[in-house]
Amino acid sequence: MKTPRLPRGSALLLVLWALILLSGAVLAYAKWIQADIILHGHSNREIEARAMAHSGLAVALHELVSERTENLDEDLAGDLGYRLRMVSEGGKLNLKFLIEGEQPERIVILKLWLERRGLDYKQRESFVDSLLDYVDGDDIKRLNGIEEADDYHPPNRMIEDLDEIELVANSAPLARSPGWKDDLTIFSQGPIDLSAANEDVLRLLGLGDAYIQRFLQIRRGRDGADGTPDDFQFRNLREIQSYLGMSDAQFQRYNGLVTNKDETLRIISEGRSGNATRQVEVVVRKGGANPQILLWKE
Repeated sequence: MKTPRLPRGSALLLVLWALILLSGAVLAYAKWIQADIILHGHSNREIEARAMAHSGLAVALHELVSERTENLDEDLAGDLGYRLRMVSEGGKLNLKFLIEGEQPERIVILKLWLERRGLDYKQRESFVDSLLDYVDGDDIKRLNGIEEADDYHPPNRMIEDLDEIELVANSAPLARSPGWKDDLTIFSQGPIDLSAANEDVLRLLGLGDAYIQRFLQIRRGRDGADGTPDDFQFRNLREIQSYLGMSDAQFQRYNGLVTNKDETLRIISEGRSGNATRQVEVVVRKGGANPQILLWKE
């Protein structure tokens, strides 16, 4: 028995339909291949950008490199390169230093800073007492503070991260202040570094505007900017005292509160490859061939 044949027109339609299906499959496969190439190409760019960020960091960690070193940025062929930013942590207020031991002269600086941040008297007293209750080793409540409660359990240990401040009772007014973390650190060696502190921090020490402006003019050098190669390098606190125009008796009030050349730096290295960028942020204590890494974020 012979197999019936399709009409010539029907067979042609089947062939055309098969070609359409095959073309669609080929097109879909080609698009998948193209997407995979793009994906892997982007992935390679990300890897290269990360490598560039780490390269910049390696340069910044060298013992002879500081925030005053020239030409730290690098532009390489093939859209590769990195940008470096180095900022002293010593010029910031070390929150742990200010509250540790509850020394009155340090607490005064903290409360002055809170006032500059817009907190009124009641808010300042409530936050500081609550912070001290948060870190101390007992459950004795201070006048304006708070200890253990049904929904609040202070750990009775020193803070380990600035983000933890928002967990402290009565911290909401401070947390609402834009950029409040920019003024603080927990990584510096403690005392305020006069060779790096900005104008606002110097005011917290009770220095008058005339002292501050004269001191900053000397410190910043001819270009009038901090963190540049022409910055004046003070040898010690005694030299800073002389440039501030203070007597021994006047400068004695800052004993233990200030220092010179804190080696703690925050390094931000941004690597790039094409349109891809990666950033590494490190806080490091330098001062030798083996820098101490205190914080690493990618």
